Amino acid sequence: MEEKKALFEYLLRLGDDSLILGQRLSEWCGHGPILEEDIAMTNIALDLIGQATNLFEYASSLGVDKRSADELAFVRYEKDYRNLLLVEQENTDFGYTLARQFLFDAFRKPFFEALSQSSDQQLAAIAEKSLKETKYHLQHSSEWMIRLGDGTDESHERIQQAVNQLWAYTEEIFEQDQIDQQLIQAGIAVDLSVIRASWTKQVQAVFSEAGIDLPQNTWQQKGGRQGKHTEHMGYLLAEMQFMQRAYPQMEW
Repeated sequence: MEEKKALFEYLLRLGDDSLILGQRLSEWCGHGPILEEDIAMTNIALDLIGQATNLFEYASSLGVDKRSADELAFVRYEKDYRNLLLVEQENTDFGYTLARQFLFDAFRKPFFEALSQSSDQQLAAIAEKSLKETKYHLQHSSEWMIRLGDGTDESHERIQQAVNQLWAYTEEIFEQDQIDQQLIQAGIAVDLSVIRASWTKQVQAVFSEAGIDLPQNTWQQKGGRQGKHTEHMGYLLAEMQFMQRAYPQMEW
């Protein structure tokens, strides 16, 4: 039973990462700088929300919590969400959105590669499906990082500023606790310390080609996995949860 509770918490973390970032990207729908990017970001948002759906449905099926997948997604309080602080940051501008996406994609690709080898067959299947989507996400965000970094003086300055500001949320990506350790020992979860090198290599390679400097600031912000969020989270949830709060138990 303890392992099942740990798995439930683990699934919430992964699902929340995808759901909250999907919500953020969906805010660009109809507002993209060009039509192709409007469509691309909307499709990536749909991929992420699809991943969240699969993870929440699995979490709900464990029987640890009586809530449905929809209820897990839309009617929890802010302190009950376990997403990384990185994914809840505001869009600000196009460059900021792409920098946030790249830093997350560079992590999610090796993460899903490792998770597809999980001893939990259902989780491994979700990871394998998600990996196919994430490879495209990483390619898309990497190309834009290079395009903006190696573009005009203004585009370079903006993408560098975005990276500098978002860097404070990158250390949390690799934070691990007792839940992770318990599931790692069971062969279910991914040891994040193992994939950190892949993330670092990917980030450094793209930054080098884009002419982006690695930030020198060492101050880091954490707390998302414990339900301690930035001021942006409450506003995001107010919009995302409106329909379920206004019309309880509604189903699509």
